[in-house]
Amino acid sequence: MSQAPRPVERHYDDYCAQKAAPPGSSVYYALGQAPLARQPLLAALFALHRELEETVKETTDPAIGRTKLAWWQQELSALSSGQPSHPVSHALAAHGFDLASETETLHALIAGFEMDLTQARYLDFANLRAYIANVGGAFGGAVARVTARDPERASEWAAPLGNALMLAQIVQEVGNDARHGRIYIPIDELQRHHVTASDLINRRYSSAYSALMRFQTSRAREALQTALAGIPVTERKTQRTLRAQSAMALALLDEIERDDYQVLHQRIALTPIRKLWIAWRAARAR
Repeated sequence: MSQAPRPVERHYDDYCAQKAAPPGSSVYYALGQAPLARQPLLAALFALHRELEETVKETTDPAIGRTKLAWWQQELSALSSGQPSHPVSHALAAHGFDLASETETLHALIAGFEMDLTQARYLDFANLRAYIANVGGAFGGAVARVTARDPERASEWAAPLGNALMLAQIVQEVGNDARHGRIYIPIDELQRHHVTASDLINRRYSSAYSALMRFQTSRAREALQTALAGIPVTERKTQRTLRAQSAMALALLDEIERDDYQVLHQRIALTPIRKLWIAWRAARAR
């Protein structure tokens, strides 16, 4: 019988849960589908992702962002030597995070978010793919390995799923990202659809914008569906968290499409009860 977490560990777990998965969020319902024993480690992973994201996206000074990322590099080294100081690092250590195997993943995450400090636009999808692979694909592999039957092969099918989830997030956050000076829709795709960065920043809707977003939404949807189909039969039950996330992302893309892509001035979201139902159903589907 496993022992109950010590009070200090519960403090770290509470921090991670609030950082990564506040009640009502998509991550909250996705984590709720994972085996109970693995939820604290998954929450710590999602919290780390969120910490790194906030480090670069909630600062207007790239120098400050680089300083904070450098601190996280040092913190991960401290975690490796058994001397973590941050609540997320403590939680990772307390729940047996395999740092030796995941060092490359963590470096990829930091490298990906560091790109946000040096690059606000992407020439084409090939350039964007490098960012997505670090921030999305590498993270998807780490999440999958926590519960996978065969962790060594998880990246083969989990990385595409992580990438697809990032594509869906880009659709949802187009307006918010643009207002913060970042546009993840490639420049050549904007030009092809006769939409400018100014149109996105100034919330100008048009038939051209709708056509652009129809393309972005279709690509994200197809990527999610293809990645979900690529999960091995033997891993479908182990990946309830990623499957729940993906189902909610697909439902949200449908909702955005029904609302004619009105995401420049608002953040379209699913209701908590709908998220709960979608996550529960997706996690149990064969």
